[in-house]
Amino acid sequence: MHYVSVEALGKSFGVKPLFENISFHVEEGDKIALVARNGSGKSTLLRILAGKETADSGTAWINKEVTVALFEQDPVFDEKGTILDNIFYHNHPVINAIREFEAISEEGDPDKLTDAIVKMDDLGAWDFDAKVKQILARLNIHHLNQAVNTLSGGQRKRVALAKTLIDIGFDHKHVLLIMDEPTNHLDVEMVEWLENYLDQQNVTLLLVTHDRYFLDAVSDEIWEIDGSELFVYKGDYQNYIEKKAARQESDAATIDKARNTYRKELEWMRKQPKARTTKSKSRQDNFYKVEAVAKQRIEDAQLELSMKMSRLGGKVIELKKVYKSFGEKPIMKGFDYTFKKGERIGVVGKNGVGKSTFLNMLQGLEPADSGKINIGETVIFGNYSQQGLVIKEDMRVIEFVKNIAESFPLASGGALSAAQFLQLFLFPPEQQYTYISKLSGGEKRRLHLLSILFRNPNFLILDEPTNDLDLPTLGVLENFLSEYPGCLLIVSHDRYFMDRLVDHLFVFEGEGVIRDFPGNYSQYRLWLKDKEEGEKETQPVKQEVKAAPVKEAEKKKMSYNEKREFEQLQKDIAKLEKEKETITEQMNDGSLPFDRLQQLSVRISEITGLLDEKELRWLELSEFNA
Repeated sequence: MHYVSVEALGKSFGVKPLFENISFHVEEGDKIALVARNGSGKSTLLRILAGKETADSGTAWINKEVTVALFEQDPVFDEKGTILDNIFYHNHPVINAIREFEAISEEGDPDKLTDAIVKMDDLGAWDFDAKVKQILARLNIHHLNQAVNTLSGGQRKRVALAKTLIDIGFDHKHVLLIMDEPTNHLDVEMVEWLENYLDQQNVTLLLVTHDRYFLDAVSDEIWEIDGSELFVYKGDYQNYIEKKAARQESDAATIDKARNTYRKELEWMRKQPKARTTKSKSRQDNFYKVEAVAKQRIEDAQLELSMKMSRLGGKVIELKKVYKSFGEKPIMKGFDYTFKKGERIGVVGKNGVGKSTFLNMLQGLEPADSGKINIGETVIFGNYSQQGLVIKEDMRVIEFVKNIAESFPLASGGALSAAQFLQLFLFPPEQQYTYISKLSGGEKRRLHLLSILFRNPNFLILDEPTNDLDLPTLGVLENFLSEYPGCLLIVSHDRYFMDRLVDHLFVFEGEGVIRDFPGNYSQYRLWLKDKEEGEKETQPVKQEVKAAPVKEAEKKKMSYNEKREFEQLQKDIAKLEKEKETITEQMNDGSLPFDRLQQLSVRISEITGLLDEKELRWLELSEFNA
């Protein structure tokens, strides 16, 4: 089925064209990742397809049978409403019943809950409610009556993602799911769950993401907007890199050939031939075509930069028996570590276990409760935090960088000017005089990162540096950091980024425990999986209790009360086994609400315990003669 047709689409902001003359088609079942530099209009293009913005030129046709669901980087909410209000915003009997049931479940009123359950039964809403429960649980969304205007940035993104996923699962036969950086603010477990969830859903997908493992997992082709053209690459990210390199090499050869031809034809044109024959007119027309090709520039996002780093002495950072807690919550318990020159360490762990506190303590921004943190005299920190770019007043990009330094020293003895350094980080000369307020969110992040690196630190701390950065910028950053001679400490949920750059990990396991894992992120995930499977295999298996063989002659006779107890036990055991079987069937049905599942889970544990006790007593009594 044909979903989308786009012909000659164009959009500009002021005099700057975001994209021009873009054409493409989307068919049912397509899984497409959209790649382009920040500021090239990726988010704008997605919003045009979702009907949130209009194009300046061209047409965008969406099949009337297709429902478009858009997940944006900056989600829009009803700020006065609760999480529940924002997630269940459709006015539909099933949605209304689920909204009512979830709200009453939070309140805990048993009478109202009974009525809500009856309504859910009548509408057959339990299957969809089970899917809703799974999404909310996996994205760690609780307290549904909380107002959205009290949520943190990360919580807002997760609520918006839940809202989108619930929307596509509701009564829609044909869905075009458009996602703009869906993995930002998600931990690795959430990202891996989202990969599996999208793979199982019958949706057509168009997304923008910087997470290359996620990109490979959920898409099967990559579209790149480069200038006014759109290039399509079938396959994974590695294939895209290889095919793009081949295309650029071919383009470079074409441009070189055109430049040679241009020099020859330019000499002919300057002679101003008097004859206006058909042949000379054709040659003039061809000259302008050759000129257009010859004057093209190929901008390659590769960076090789040998920096002259500020000298790092023998003593870097030393931590001795460091303790840190927030109230009753321990962050570090007697942590010891001595940093060495050139270390490349990843910091991982669930949100709230103290990763950011650890980074602040290293820089002397947060005191330890006890122990010592000794920082070498030659250490110069570069701290890229999630706070983002902070400027007192609006200024041009080049002015902002020059206020830090006029040039960047190189190991070869030379230096790069502020303008040259900006160009290496994908800020062309014409954009360097743009006001910072006019930059896109991703461009501001890139400028913030550049400003940290331009200060030439020898101990670099990067806290979630890949959020909102495009893939070309990530390529530049990774190339820079792979040659970086100083110490590198990275907090990131980007598995590809971590795998490429770090040698070992500090794993914050909670309760003040920090594990030093000798390997990269993917190796740690595999180790963790093997460990969990090993623990399951080594769990003690419950052995069947058997009565010891006793000679018939040695058996004692039951008393009257024991005989009655024995008969009652047989009835009780049969009744409990029947109840256990019934509950097991209910739990396997998959249509029960989460609260009911919890109740049944508790009951089945109670039944198992009672069965153990009664069966053991039955075995004891069975040794007697009736």
